[in-house]
Amino acid sequence: MLVVFALAAAIWVIGGRAGLPKGTRWLLLALLYGTVLVAQVALPDGNPLRAATGGEPAFWLFLGGAGLAIWGYTRLLAALKRRVAPRADDAPAASAPFSDAELSRYARHITLREIGGPGQRALKEAKVLVIGAGGLGSPALLYLAGAGVGTIGVIDGDAVEGTNLQRQVIHRDAGIGRSKAHSARDAMLALNPFIEVRAYHRRFEESIAGELVAEYDIVLDGTDNFETRYLANSAAVAAGRPLISGALSQWEGQVSVFDPARGGPCYRCVFPEAPAPGLAPSCAEAGVAGPLPGVVGSMMAVEAVKLVGQIGAPLRGEMLIYDALWGETRKIGLKRRADCPTCGSGAVAGQEGRAPPIAPGLRSP
Repeated sequence: MLVVFALAAAIWVIGGRAGLPKGTRWLLLALLYGTVLVAQVALPDGNPLRAATGGEPAFWLFLGGAGLAIWGYTRLLAALKRRVAPRADDAPAASAPFSDAELSRYARHITLREIGGPGQRALKEAKVLVIGAGGLGSPALLYLAGAGVGTIGVIDGDAVEGTNLQRQVIHRDAGIGRSKAHSARDAMLALNPFIEVRAYHRRFEESIAGELVAEYDIVLDGTDNFETRYLANSAAVAAGRPLISGALSQWEGQVSVFDPARGGPCYRCVFPEAPAPGLAPSCAEAGVAGPLPGVVGSMMAVEAVKLVGQIGAPLRGEMLIYDALWGETRKIGLKRRADCPTCGSGAVAGQEGRAPPIAPGLRSP
């Protein structure tokens, strides 16, 4: 057996020094392997040649299978690299190239026709802000991290409580008492160390809202009170950023993309006033089915991926409603209001319909 390995090494080294191409040397090694395998299978037991090359074909079959697997893996990586390599007519990528580990991690995305290499690059260059690391924010943050969104911001001023763990799957029992923002950051980085996570342990308040939202390409609102929803909407409209909004109530959830800078309504167009006290109770007051936030929060993450990759039909001007108790979904159309005080004629002068330069992956359709 050692003779075979010595001969293989001689073919590779001497052939290289003689200037033989790698393809030719691999062919010679394949012929050597084939000869040994035929000898193991065709020659009778006890034959000197068969004994000198191991005596049993099992080892050589295993070696051939392992070599074939390694060859297939390297070919797959090469194909993925070709898919993420910028074309000559593309603008130069602003981020660093994908490592082999990243290519392997995102292979299922890159092989999707709708995402591919350009879409995965756009995800890597994207910046997404998630307001709230609770029921909706938990699955959204995990799936954004898993999808490879390059920069994720999470802002939440609360601490993890035991009552959160029935539905807020990003947190752990050992994290009770910790900042939700930092608990979420640790979970995201544990899932994907190739991303940047910015954790803000504070309330989303008017004093910081505009400046913070302007740093990101997309905003996800996973909060449970109308005051914060209206503030997130105002900041997103002012910065021209799409706002992906989700809401829950007991067994029902809803999700929509509010994007007046690109023709859709804003949140206040649809909900001009907060409901009277008691008409829209919080999860603490009315309860919520544990898996429901996972469904709706995942839908929010899907909408973010679609917006970044410019694929499919985002829920712009539509609201998707999911009834978990009866397993039903329905869509309703949403229209922009001309007299909306946030994005319409009632808005502050100079703010109406404002659309800033589009970030990578968020070009106007």
